[in-house]
Amino acid sequence: MTLNLISDPWIAVRRSDDGPSVIRPDQIAEPGVIFPRWPRADLNIACLELLIGLVFLADPPADAFDWRSRKPDAQRLRERLAPLAPAFDLMGDGPRFLQDFDLLKGDPNPPDMLFIDSAGGNAARNNADLMVRRNRYPALELPLAAMALYTLQAHAPAGGAGNRTSMRGGGPMVTLVDPGQGNLWDLVWANVPDGRSAGPEVLPWMRPTRTSEAKGSEVYPETAHPAEAFFGMPRRLQLRGGAQVTGVIQKPNGANYAGWEHPLTPYYRQKAGSELLPMHPRAGAFGYRNWLGVVMDMPGDEGDLRRRAKTLDGYERRVLSRDRACATVIVAGWAMDNMKPRDFTWSRQPLLSIGDEAGLTLIAFIQSAESYGLALRGALKVVAGEGSALDALREEFFITTQASFEEGVGDLLVGTPASDTAARWLRAMEATALGIFDREALPGLDEERPEVMQEIIMARERLRAAFAGWSKLGKEAYLKLGLQPRVRKKEAA
Repeated sequence: MTLNLISDPWIAVRRSDDGPSVIRPDQIAEPGVIFPRWPRADLNIACLELLIGLVFLADPPADAFDWRSRKPDAQRLRERLAPLAPAFDLMGDGPRFLQDFDLLKGDPNPPDMLFIDSAGGNAARNNADLMVRRNRYPALELPLAAMALYTLQAHAPAGGAGNRTSMRGGGPMVTLVDPGQGNLWDLVWANVPDGRSAGPEVLPWMRPTRTSEAKGSEVYPETAHPAEAFFGMPRRLQLRGGAQVTGVIQKPNGANYAGWEHPLTPYYRQKAGSELLPMHPRAGAFGYRNWLGVVMDMPGDEGDLRRRAKTLDGYERRVLSRDRACATVIVAGWAMDNMKPRDFTWSRQPLLSIGDEAGLTLIAFIQSAESYGLALRGALKVVAGEGSALDALREEFFITTQASFEEGVGDLLVGTPASDTAARWLRAMEATALGIFDREALPGLDEERPEVMQEIIMARERLRAAFAGWSKLGKEAYLKLGLQPRVRKKEAA
């Protein structure tokens, strides 16, 4: 038994009608298809990436006019995808989807290895798989195996000696525009880059596998088709089985990608002039503190240090402001600690249509919160020390101020003066920060040694001074917010 990912139905979807719940890729352009419906969030985001890549390969828009004028047409998409079918067999004797060109020999691993949160070989041997589990999937149905294979190749984390990460590193951040129309075609089409169609010959598994044992074997974008951004092969893999996948053979030294800027991932530089690096999610909630360079552009010269994904900029160039009202940004990806998965992010954030002045105020909101989060962290060192407990308290500051931030965004969108919203935002941050400090530092203060008591009192005064705009950090935050520091009592007298 085999499965062809172009001509066979295999993608599980949610629908608004009673049509088939498992479809071919071309059927995303049919009415009623809403969203992928795999049993895991990482498979759903990877499925969206795969569909975007297929449309980019088979029938991309030539330019913004073509993108705006194109209507969903399942028949056209089926015709354009059909020539790709020889490259999309999952099993069989010929070239296999995302698998090594030559026959790999060796003992198969359990198919569980295709999932990023599965235990690696060393963890299982050392009985260290407390949080990442072994042997959850002794066999995989072919559609699930295909989706897991794509997810691993697209998001591959560090995997031991010679096992390459994806071209975006391990566990990349994925950001997609969702126009908010409630159907899968519009979501996919919103993120397809401009380009020209190509045939199956450009796909890396249709030719002898590029390996990376030797120096100078990097794969640069100038030496490959742009679609390889969606169909990279950092891992050398082959599936084994029949009606189900029961094993996976892996060999080291797959393609070593360098110099690529994936259109669905934001990038950053460590300093001006250094190379662009892909962004990765942090463990924990994705909130307003993460917006700059991901959901919103960085201001001025900082824009070269952190870049939103190309797909967000492309969407805003293609669509008039009045047509963006329902658009959101899906942010997803694994937060990794080297080879260890820590958390999976799945979040929806607004794609704001906001004027220049209000936009700068919003950026100031975020940057001032970063400053005051650091001030709170510094003040709390006296009671919380260093480490994860201190970081958790700073994270609480951002989580607690999320609602006030969203209220401020709403005020800016309806034209409330920037100075008024900035003043309210400052008061909300101050109340939250002082509340956290007092809760952690003041209980039992009268029982502390005098020198410790004095240290805690001084830490609180420094925090208050920052929120008054008297310290260097506070002055910088006030300047960004367009506010004047508070008058000291002596100055007022």
